[in-house]
Amino acid sequence: MRICRSQRRQLLGGPRLFDGTYRYGALVTNNKSSKRPFYALLFTLLVALLFSGCAPAVTVTPGPDGYTLRPALEAERRSLELPGFGKVSYYANPQGTGRPLILTHAVNAAASAYEMKPVWDMYAGSRPLYALEWPGFGSSDRPNVQYTPDLMSQALLALINQLGTEVDVVALSLGSEFAARAALTEPRIKTLALISPSGFGTPAGASQEASERDGGNSLYGFLAAIGDPLFGLLSTRVLLKFFLDRSFRGPVPSDVVDYAEETTRQPGAKFAPIYFVSGRLFTRNAYVLLYDKLTIPVLVLYDQDGFVSFDSLSSFAQKPNASVVRIPETHGLPHFEKPQEVMAALNTFWSKTR
Repeated sequence: MRICRSQRRQLLGGPRLFDGTYRYGALVTNNKSSKRPFYALLFTLLVALLFSGCAPAVTVTPGPDGYTLRPALEAERRSLELPGFGKVSYYANPQGTGRPLILTHAVNAAASAYEMKPVWDMYAGSRPLYALEWPGFGSSDRPNVQYTPDLMSQALLALINQLGTEVDVVALSLGSEFAARAALTEPRIKTLALISPSGFGTPAGASQEASERDGGNSLYGFLAAIGDPLFGLLSTRVLLKFFLDRSFRGPVPSDVVDYAEETTRQPGAKFAPIYFVSGRLFTRNAYVLLYDKLTIPVLVLYDQDGFVSFDSLSSFAQKPNASVVRIPETHGLPHFEKPQEVMAALNTFWSKTR
């Protein structure tokens, strides 16, 4: 049975019944009351059940290359086998000169390498370029397995092993934590550039708070029980657009929404995002355990971000290996809205680290 829009409004008591929301797939509350996470979960259950019939069924047909999702980038799509997991997808354009560059996307309900398209377009053909899609996202396999920060970093390490050379890495949002974790054990990662990274501030919202509390285990148990209706809600086009609005200062490009919608229609698309929403993909105290331990050159690009805070960034900027550049008048995706400024910051950073 489907419930019409007006009925949903009546049942939910209007848009101001609860002052928490989902932001691009992460549960966020707007104050620190200890009761809010509990009420947020109840609200989530109600909304998920109401919207359980909204998302279309998964009906995908493999293309000539065997993939069910169209390419995110204009490049050769390759894959590697990650032991204990399955196939991990990445895009490759080995043309150009210099140290290879690896791009890694964010993590959310609709994540893929498409999130790094502006950076890819900046450097395609000028230097060897690769874009990894994290396990459970994009064209990578999406099995019903346990998704962890270590699994994600192992995927990046596997790509570096396959390339067999030193690399620079550009990571986005939560992908920054995975990249930093990998860099602590892999000396062939020579530099890190982090765009709107998570882990530099106090937990923002119920997902990150749950991670700090118990690694997200309690919240995961709740969300996994309502996985199908919950993901049906998160993957509706209206809500995908709603989440993306908070990462763009200006209008959200329609092609970004289109691809986000397509990637949520893939078989197994719900499994990894539930680990993310529950907080289990965040690293507790990431600044101390990850970023502060880095000794390689690190660039942080940031401005306003509705999903993360940057409380520790001023301290990080004092480290001799750190560079911090603000890209003004942007939100969480400055490479889409200010690509020239982002490119200039990246080029300046790399010119100083050669």
